[in-house]
Amino acid sequence: MGMEILRPKALDTHPGAAIVTWSRDQLGIARSILDNPGGGLLSATQAIGQVRAALDERDKEHWAEVVKTLEQAEDAAVHREFATARKLIDQALGKLSPATG
Repeated sequence: MGMEILRPKALDTHPGAAIVTWSRDQLGIARSILDNPGGGLLSATQAIGQVRAALDERDKEHWAEVVKTLEQAEDAAVHREFATARKLIDQALGKLSPATG
């Protein structure tokens, strides 16, 4: 039996304002599992990083302030400063609204 080689799967770029909805959903999950034992920190920091990267790739200039806040939140989470990380996620969420997408 041979192996079928396919093209890379297309990336889901969350068109238009959908990126805001997706980002808010991901950050909400990250915020809620941040200090859960059993992988919560890993999953949360991964989600924060994915949102940060997606916004940065979408429009670096438009999302610069949110990206910076998420970088700080991710760093705080890694250092187990959970209250600070949640506060920064809340700040980022406050800057994400459908009107800004």
